[in-house]
Amino acid sequence: MLTPPLQPGAQRADGSSVRIGALVPLTRPGWVEAGRHLLAGLELAVREVGDAGGIDGKPLELLVRDTAADPQRAAEAVDELAGLGVAAIAGEYHSVVARAAAARADALGVPFLCSSAVLDDLTEQPTDCVARLAPAQSHGWRIYADFLLDAGHTRIAVATEPSAYWASGTRILREHFAPRGGTVSELDARALAPTALCDELVAHDVTALLLLVGFPEPAVPIVTSVRGDRRLAGITIGAPAGQPEFAEWAALLGDDGAAVPFLRYLPETLTPLGARVEKALSERLSAAPSFVAFEGYDTVTVLAELLRTHGTGGVRIAESWSRVAVEGTRGQIRFSRTPGISVWQWAWPPVQVVDRDPAAPDRLRVLRTG
Repeated sequence: MLTPPLQPGAQRADGSSVRIGALVPLTRPGWVEAGRHLLAGLELAVREVGDAGGIDGKPLELLVRDTAADPQRAAEAVDELAGLGVAAIAGEYHSVVARAAAARADALGVPFLCSSAVLDDLTEQPTDCVARLAPAQSHGWRIYADFLLDAGHTRIAVATEPSAYWASGTRILREHFAPRGGTVSELDARALAPTALCDELVAHDVTALLLLVGFPEPAVPIVTSVRGDRRLAGITIGAPAGQPEFAEWAALLGDDGAAVPFLRYLPETLTPLGARVEKALSERLSAAPSFVAFEGYDTVTVLAELLRTHGTGGVRIAESWSRVAVEGTRGQIRFSRTPGISVWQWAWPPVQVVDRDPAAPDRLRVLRTG
């Protein structure tokens, strides 16, 4: 006889733990390194919650599901996790995947705290079920656009692939550049080979190329071709989506991967909690933690506080986002209703424009804060 699935927010029959579902890209075509950092942050925080006595004396249990950057797979994982009685769902890095997960969580009434995805339209309609830690794309990418404009770039090109996320990014850039006399030329990275793309850059006489494409393909061959083209010696390559944040970028591109400005969501100085967590994450990852790892840690920190204060029922958690005031690794976290954003939003996490130092590509330089 089949046992009926638990309702969202229900505890396990034996009451032995409080469960949180975690959506993480751990296999290709997902961005595996980002997923590994996100999971490291989630797992570290869960362990520390357990060490501190858990949730009302019960351990916090993380049920991890690999989304592999597949929206349908993420939606199915939400269904499964809801059936297993999770109190909430956390995580995800890819914006289009997070949007599918958010829609399904909203339909089921399961609280979802999105860790890293930035697409403004995370849900089609305003919802109380979903909250987000990462800044909305329009917020971060406008800061990035101002960085380019202040550096004198008024003619830029974007190498892009079909995606709601890349299309949104292109629109944000165009809307921000146009009133300042700037132009944004769109180049289809699927239709143009890297050498042909270089020809287009010369023809458009642009001063900056932004990579709105997947990593490592086609980002790596595009960077290699542009860096090797003498006609483009003065061009700036940028990656607002943060591809150069991770060690794989430097490993694949070496010196060619330096001086490529990107967005990351860290303050100039971490909180005391953040400094302690940075050390623990470095040991866990055997590498410097990215901002994504801190997002994972902060996600569980917020959910644990909600679970302790408001109980494990999904409805009570969803009704409580506005009451959150939690000290995270990057500052105090509060959620609010932000114009144009359909979910409860931390407004705003710290934003930096950063690149890898050409003199030492393993070292990151902060170029702008916002």
